[in-house]
Formats: sequence, structure tokens, C-alpha cells
Amino acid sequence: MAQNDNNSSGFALPAPSENAPTALDAPAVTTTSTEAPSLASINLGEDTSSRDLMVGGAIILVLLVAFFFAKNAYANTLVAKRVPPNKANTAGWWLFIGLAGIAIGVVLAAVSSSRFMTPFVLGPLGGVGLLGLILAVVTGRK
Repeated sequence: MAQNDNNSSGFALPAPSENAPTALDAPAVTTTSTEAPSLASINLGEDTSSRDLMVGGAIILVLLVAFFFAKNAYANTLVAKRVPPNKANTAGWWLFIGLAGIAIGVVLAAVSSSRFMTPFVLGPLGGVGLLGLILAVVTGRK
């Protein structure tokens, strides 16, 4: 065995023994095949934990606050480009609605893809988001 000296790291290999198995003595390895799970055994309606939903809600809330500041910055930029303030404010709100729709769709898909990544959920959210972004650009023109 290893001696206890200052250079020892505390790890030492045991001395080789006469009874140690060799590669020639190793038993034959048998492989077993596993079947892929069928679609009936996969639980697509799994319940999303409340912790995941709360984290997703907190992320959406933080994003909405950030999008509100982006709305104000966009409206101020349009006013600086000589767009009337009421049109600039409307374009800013459309930008907010568009970004919020897209962000909510993405967060819901990340929280529980089996529950929220359906055409009935992502379709309207994506449509509102895309329509909001298009109206933000169109309304922001002079």
C-alpha cells in the first residue's frame, strides 16, 4: 500500500492480487432489446405543475414591463421623426400588443408544450402578435 507522506493525495491503487479476473475470464455480455413505447402509453395530457405555471407567469410579467418601456421608447422615437403624438402612441400600443402576444405564446409553449402547443392556443396568439406588429409599422408612418 501507499505510504503516508506529504506527497500522497490520499488515493492509492490496491496491490494486484492473484485472484483478479482477466479479460479472458470475463463472461459473455448479453444484450437485451427494449421496445419503443407505444403512443397509447405516452401521457400527452400530463398536468403542468403549479410551480412551472408560476415561473411562466413571472416571466410573462417581467416581459410585459420590458415591453411597456419599449412601447414608450418606440413612441418617443416616432415623435422625434415628426409623426403626430397620437399616431405615435397608437403605434406604440400596437407594438406592445404584438410583442406581448408573441411572448405569451413562446412562454406557454416552453412551460408545457404538450398542453399549449396546439393550433387553438398558438394560432390566435401568433395571429394577434403578427397583426400587432404589422399595425405598429403601418400606424407609425407619417
